[in-house]
Amino acid sequence: MSQQSTPTPVPLWRQLQATSAVLMAVRGGVSGTAALAQVEPALRPAVQALTFQVLRSLARAENLRRQLAARAPPAQADALLCVVLALGWREEGASYTAFTLVNQAVEAAKRHSPTLAQAGFINGCLRRFLRERETLVAKSEADPVAAWNHPAWWIKRLKNDHPANWQDILRADNSHPPMTLRVNARRASPQAYLEQLQTAGISARVVGPQAVQLEQPVPVTGLPGFAQGVVSVQDSAAQMAAPLLLGAMAGDSGRPRILDACAAPGGKTAHLLELCDADVLALDLDPQRCDRIRETLARLQLSASVVAGDAAQPAGWWDGQPFDGILLDAPCTASGIVRRHPDVPWLRRVTDVDQLARVQARLLASLWPLLKSGARLLYCTCSVFRSEGRQQIETFLAHNTDARLLPSPGHLLPYFKANSVALPDNRGGDHDGFFYALLEKRPG
Repeated sequence: MSQQSTPTPVPLWRQLQATSAVLMAVRGGVSGTAALAQVEPALRPAVQALTFQVLRSLARAENLRRQLAARAPPAQADALLCVVLALGWREEGASYTAFTLVNQAVEAAKRHSPTLAQAGFINGCLRRFLRERETLVAKSEADPVAAWNHPAWWIKRLKNDHPANWQDILRADNSHPPMTLRVNARRASPQAYLEQLQTAGISARVVGPQAVQLEQPVPVTGLPGFAQGVVSVQDSAAQMAAPLLLGAMAGDSGRPRILDACAAPGGKTAHLLELCDADVLALDLDPQRCDRIRETLARLQLSASVVAGDAAQPAGWWDGQPFDGILLDAPCTASGIVRRHPDVPWLRRVTDVDQLARVQARLLASLWPLLKSGARLLYCTCSVFRSEGRQQIETFLAHNTDARLLPSPGHLLPYFKANSVALPDNRGGDHDGFFYALLEKRPG
């Protein structure tokens, strides 16, 4: 009988090399998700964990690198040096000892380069950092970008938009998000699913009408009933969309016809269908992302019409029949979900905010005529910037006298555990940043 072999642990120097490659890709404008997809499968889980840790301290690491070497080294060496500084700039909570990181960083540099020049440079910088850590870190505190780990323009915008809470938002951005599940209302109740989790040895609690939050994240393959469509992974703020739109339609008779614009990857489409027997058109610009919608619906055993098309150009896909409800989850900066996507602040530019606001305004203007008189449109973004939320809707209402704003959550700010007082815009709970505005088309 043959014995099952034990997988050989991946050496840390290889993980550091791969993490440096991901950082270089992000610096080049590639999303972290796309960059991590290029990492070989055996390395990917460890590299993803390291990458997220690095991105949550990247500005600090870059400040320290500038103190250690005023002149930037070659891109590959700079990325490796910043990776190690981000992982080891403070001893508290470090995954590896500083000396282990230095040793493995030097090994990674040697394997990268046919010469030892960069290995020597990295070794010298890191040894100096260990000798002067306290002084160098204290000096970095004077740099707001390093201290808050966000670009200066981002910090300034948050100060203007949320003067009382900007620090809480930044702390939340640099924290670890919870794993929250949406229980399929057609298959189970949150309490019943909680019992299944307890049987499987997974600690969790109910945090919403269909929301269950895990004490610790687990792979979806370890979730009872995931493959059978009993649950989906979705933040509790995002889970508010479907009930908000359907709740406003509660008095309507018949089978509603609903458009989910910008629908990929299909989480909100599925939630609509879990809660209501409706004819749903799920629209997305990217045909490949439409495949994601179909995969989501297939796992959940749900059905919708999935179409690839531009929501801003209805002539290419609309059949002329007005909708009873429209869900517009508009493209945005994703400034409310930084804790889940810590690459976002380093991919965005200050000009992106106004550019995306123009896209959102165009989508609202294009979709509003497709709505029945007396029907509702739910506008939402996973952003905390006012120009993508409250200001966007105020401008829309000023130019569309047939629209009125129904009671809506408005801006939901990302949650930070250390907050002793609930943020004023929040309903409470550990959720991402979001904005919701429910609009009704006035009859006549």
